[in-house]
Amino acid sequence: MKPFMNQDFLLSTEVSKKLYHEYAEKMPILDYHCHINPREIAEDRKFDNITQVWLGGDHYKWRQMRSNGVDEYYITGGASDREKFQKWAETLEMAIGNPLYHWSHLELQRYFGYTGYLNGETAQEVWELCNAKLHEDSMSVRNLIRQSGVKLICTTDDPVDSLEWHAVIAKDESFEVQVLPAWRPDKAMNLEKPEYIEYLARLSEVSGIEVNSFSSLKQALKKRMEFFASMGCLVSDHALEYVMYAPAEEEEIEAIMAKRLSGGAVTRADEMKFKTAFMQFVGREYHKLGWVMQIHYGCKRDNNSLRYKEMGPDTGYDCINNYAPSAEMADFMNALITTDELPKTILYSLNPNDNASIGTILGCFQDASVIGKIQQGSAWWFNDHKTGMTEQMTSLANLGLLGNFIGMLTDSRSFLSYTRHEYFRRIMCELIGGWVDNGEYPEDYRALEKIVKGISYNNAVRYFGFHLQIEE
Repeated sequence: MKPFMNQDFLLSTEVSKKLYHEYAEKMPILDYHCHINPREIAEDRKFDNITQVWLGGDHYKWRQMRSNGVDEYYITGGASDREKFQKWAETLEMAIGNPLYHWSHLELQRYFGYTGYLNGETAQEVWELCNAKLHEDSMSVRNLIRQSGVKLICTTDDPVDSLEWHAVIAKDESFEVQVLPAWRPDKAMNLEKPEYIEYLARLSEVSGIEVNSFSSLKQALKKRMEFFASMGCLVSDHALEYVMYAPAEEEEIEAIMAKRLSGGAVTRADEMKFKTAFMQFVGREYHKLGWVMQIHYGCKRDNNSLRYKEMGPDTGYDCINNYAPSAEMADFMNALITTDELPKTILYSLNPNDNASIGTILGCFQDASVIGKIQQGSAWWFNDHKTGMTEQMTSLANLGLLGNFIGMLTDSRSFLSYTRHEYFRRIMCELIGGWVDNGEYPEDYRALEKIVKGISYNNAVRYFGFHLQIEE
């Protein structure tokens, strides 16, 4: 029996161990999509206790605590941090086979030097150890980033954001890690939302352009894109519940916008046409700017209306949308490539059933402008576990070129989540090592080193065009 999560955790063959320990393990991290707060980096925040780090905004953990019958008082309610940690420790004990079990213990090992296991009985010991460690200077936000080997971070930022904290970080020569904004214009697109008019007023204010039509909306967004580009932005991101392709003439889009601005109700058909026009517009602008377009889809959000009214979005009540939009996605991308305005694009679906459809879409729109211009994103959200990552990479290998894959992203609000890259790299090396061990790929370590280092880091550096050194 293998020891619990030792140095060869998830690695079962000699080849996989060699690939991980000699090639993947020491590669830097390029975190091209996350949800961490740049202000906390600028101010070099230190956390008072482990609950603040682990449970402050982690709806992954909140969902499992609810599944363990924990009252909301101990999850998002008024219980003390120590009480909340106890309930999480008791929940984690039951999470056999869940990635949270692995992530939590990787974080305990890597950042706190704790090699035991967390449960209800060990909670006090772990609480005291972690809290003592968190008070050391080595555990400030910036030092956590440094010791994780991170070279560059892209946060997630709305077009109306001032990016003031990015400016503070950029001017601070004492911090060597690049922290760049990433453009997330969902609120500018979602005209069906009740707060849309209020949002447009804010966009008008920060852009200096009164948004009173679709044309003026585009002008305001272009102006904000110019500002984001001046701050180093090279990446956009979109969260789509559905992938739509409902083309319409400009006059019809203006009529839909006018109806919404006057307080009228928009139909589902109106919404699809507007969002199609919106995505085509931003896609063309990204092509001009040289930005990467990330599209996340397949999530049905805020399903528990009772809890949504109490706590709002991003509190753990989302699920997979069983929807496979391969035709719509292909049509949308074709509309951009017809005029040679398709930007570099990364496609993520929350539904693992979409792996094959994405894999076939990729091959339709590749070209010589950049290797792997259209990418399948790494296994996302409900799929970023051992099975999900293995299935995503296997599907990509079956239908495309796994060796050109841009690899893992953190997609987290926690500064301890960088161990997810280790988790991913171990799974990736086990998968590739298994193929070699089974005679499906030669034991050619020159080629294998290039593939493993590429997926771990180098491919993303080349793909995004960040000013970073390739690790040979």
